[in-house]
Formats: sequence, structure tokens, C-alpha cells
Amino acid sequence: MSDAVSQGQNAVVIDQRDNVAVATYQLEAGAEARYPMPDGTLASVTVTDDIPLFHKIALVDIPKGEKIVKYGEFIGVATTDIKRGQHVHTHNCASSDDLKDSVVTDTDSVASKTSSSAEGTRTFMGYRRPDGRVGIRNHVLILPTSICASDTTERIANAVEGCVSFHNQNGCSQVDCDQKVTIAALAGYAANPNIYGVVCVSLGCEGCQNDIVVDAIRERTNKPVETLVIQKVGGSIRAIEEGTRLARKMVTEADRCVREPTDISELIFGTNCGGSDPSSGLGSNPLIGEVSDWLVNHGATSVLCETPELFGAEHILARRAKDKQVSDDILKIVYDYEKYVQMFGAEMREGNPSPGNMAGGLTTLEEKSLGCVHKGGHSPLNAVYPYAAQLNPHEGLVVMDTPGNDPSSVGGIIAGGCQLVVFSTGLGTPTGNAIAPVYRLTANKRTYEAMRDNTDLDASPTIYGPESMEEMRDRMLDDIIAVCNGRKVCAEALGYTETALPHICNYM
Repeated sequence: MSDAVSQGQNAVVIDQRDNVAVATYQLEAGAEARYPMPDGTLASVTVTDDIPLFHKIALVDIPKGEKIVKYGEFIGVATTDIKRGQHVHTHNCASSDDLKDSVVTDTDSVASKTSSSAEGTRTFMGYRRPDGRVGIRNHVLILPTSICASDTTERIANAVEGCVSFHNQNGCSQVDCDQKVTIAALAGYAANPNIYGVVCVSLGCEGCQNDIVVDAIRERTNKPVETLVIQKVGGSIRAIEEGTRLARKMVTEADRCVREPTDISELIFGTNCGGSDPSSGLGSNPLIGEVSDWLVNHGATSVLCETPELFGAEHILARRAKDKQVSDDILKIVYDYEKYVQMFGAEMREGNPSPGNMAGGLTTLEEKSLGCVHKGGHSPLNAVYPYAAQLNPHEGLVVMDTPGNDPSSVGGIIAGGCQLVVFSTGLGTPTGNAIAPVYRLTANKRTYEAMRDNTDLDASPTIYGPESMEEMRDRMLDDIIAVCNGRKVCAEALGYTETALPHICNYM
């Protein structure tokens, strides 16, 4: 950032095709919004309305019905005439079906590329499992196969240091297709390389019987598994006593595991975002994208998810697909999700963006999604996975079809094998997970100060300087290595383990 820009800049234009700027400071009506040009000089526009932080400003007159452009892509349509310098938001901009098949960029002109990468590679100290995968934690999982076993597993895990568990709201009264998703998630949690071994606990009469879940686990991994059925051992008190004995024995075995040097290419890197505002698309998500590109260039797998937050940006990922099949797959999961929601008489844009997203400056789902996909950097897209499917190592950038709900989407990619999830936020969130660290960052200075206890990295220099994006990328990579080596993220230190499984169908 040049001295002239750093001294006077209070707005930014993300792409030179944009017809809106974004305020990086709160501006009062009559103020000059100053934004940098490609040559390093500042251009300006006089704002005619009060502009909240990270909200949009019209750079030109935009007639009613004209498309509004941000990130070099269409994010909405003007619902009334908008004058240069006016505030652009929900009062004069809306999503439209016309956006679905329109793009600013020429499809043939968009080449898949990766950002420049630092020289050399990196290693971390990981736990090599019998199935060949490498974990960054060494937990024993006390796994509830249904809601009826969840309180029991929580008590067992709390009694033995080194154990983790979570509340499983599913596992019974489910139709077959719904139960299959639950079983896949449970098997995936058990197979995650951060888990040494599993004590699998069921009530005894639920749909997700112990033997069914254990068989699914065995299809993915050969790690140690013990089983316990509450009804067979004589009730929950006896189950807690027996489960505690099994857990202590397994933790003793796990303690014999020793970390060993591991190449960074063994990492399956999960990405997620929640409580978003425009700072996510401006700063923290592009930073995650830089880290993702670096990891992909060095042989790792990086995972995008949250299918509802690809709406309006799916064409970008489709253009970056390695072949037509992957391109068709990414479009299919988006269109199928929309059809599913429409079965209930709803539309995706009714609840997304959320009220908090809109208060922060996000106007349409397209705008939110275009910021969201920055987490995937510029790497080619190599595969699309179903929810909780086992992810392949060394595969580059991939997508998993998950809900947008934070605990459910995070849980899906962890069930797929992510040892670590990085989570960007604009408004702040304490989301964590019992099985894998959830590393949180924000590029919103106010949020970092307000929620420092819940946030691992202040990414605001990506917007305000003085550090460059490349310097921030290297700092974040250092942090990731430290977390892989055992340093706890905020969510782990606070014991936040929110977990949710999706429903395809309501309970029977």
C-alpha cells in the first residue's frame, strides 16, 4: 500500500469492473469516499447518504433494473434509480432470477491459476494411524450412535481425560436415506485421523444399532473399536462405569503414540465461514484462499463446503473444474439443493443472507456467495463429494456438499477426514468441534476486539495493512503448523464442541 493510499483511503473497489465501492470506515453524508486505483493513486466519490462500515457506495448512476457489480460479478439488480454516491443495500438492490445465467466475465477468458507460493515446504508433528493417515490430535472418541446414548457418552468422556464426545440428535426414527447420512457421519468421525480409537455406545433398540455403525467404521479404518450397549449392561449407570473402564484402557494405549515429522501434504484442510459480513469477502476469505492455494501447490487437499453459500457463484467454480464431469457435479449440487428447499414452499433467498449478514452490509445471496468462494483461492476444482464421504489426501481443491449451517457443515468435512478447519467470520462466532480444531479468523477490527477470546487471528491487515496478503499468508501458515503440532485453538481452550447432523427428512 502506497503512502498516499494509506493516508487517505477509506473505501475499496475490489474489481475494476465494479460499479460499487465498499466503505472500510463509517462515512457520513457529504464525506469523500477515497479508493485506490490500479496506478496507486486515489479516486473519490462524494457520498450522499450515511454509509455504515463495509456497506456499498454507488460509483456511477445505476438506473432501475440495471445489474449491480461487485467482485467483477453481478450481485443484484437495482430496484429503484440509484445515484452516484448513494448507499446501495436492501432498500434499493435485490436478487433476481436474471442473475442465474448472467456473468460479467467471459467464460473462455477465465483461466484456472494459482497464486504465487513461498519457496520450500513445511512439516508438522503428527500421529501416524494404522490406516496410514496422520492426525494432529490423539483423542479417544466416545461415540453415541443415537440421541438416547448421548448423555451417557458425555458422562464417560468427562470422566476420562483424553476422551471427547458430542450430542448426536439423530440415530433413531429416521427413514433409510436419512439414517444412511447419519451412519456415514458417525463412521467418518470415528475414522478421522485425529481419533486414536473409539468406544461405540448405543441404547440397544435404536435404528443406528451398534453393529451397523461399527461395520461402517470398519469400512473406513482399522483403528481400535470397543462397543457398549446400555440396555445389555443394565442401564446408564452401569454403562457409564463400564464405558469409563474401556475409555481409560484405550487412553492408556493412545498415550503410547508418539508424534513424528509429517509433510504438510498429508493435511486435509477444511474451510468454512459463518456470521459473515463484507470483511469476510474483502479480507479473511481471500487470505484463506491464499493459504489454500499454497497448501494445494504443496500436495495437500483443501475443502470448500456450504452448498447454499455457493448460490450465485457456482459458475465460477464450474469454470475452474478440471473436467466437464466435475463442472456438472458442482452445478448439480447447487440446483438440487434449491429444488429440495422449494419442495417445502420456500426459496433459498428467503433466509439467506441472515439478518446479521444484512446488518453487516451483505445485500444478496449472490454477494455473500461471491465472498464465500474466495476461500478456494484460484486452484482448479478436482472433485465434488457427498456429505461426510471420506476425502482423499493429495487431491487439491475439492467441494463437499453440505448445508450452510455452521456446526453441520463443519461436522461434514471433519467426518470426511479434515484434521483442521479454518473458519472466517465477520460478526463473530464461537463455533468449535470435539474432533478437530476450528481455527477462527476475522478481518473486521471491531469483531476481533469484541470477540478476542473466540478468535485466533486478526486478519484486518489484509484490508488496512501494513502487512501484505503474502505476509499474512505466511503468518497464518505458521499458526496452522503450530496448531497441527498441538497448540490449542480458542474453541478447544474454551471447550466449544457444537455438532449438528443434517436431516434429509423429518423424524418418522
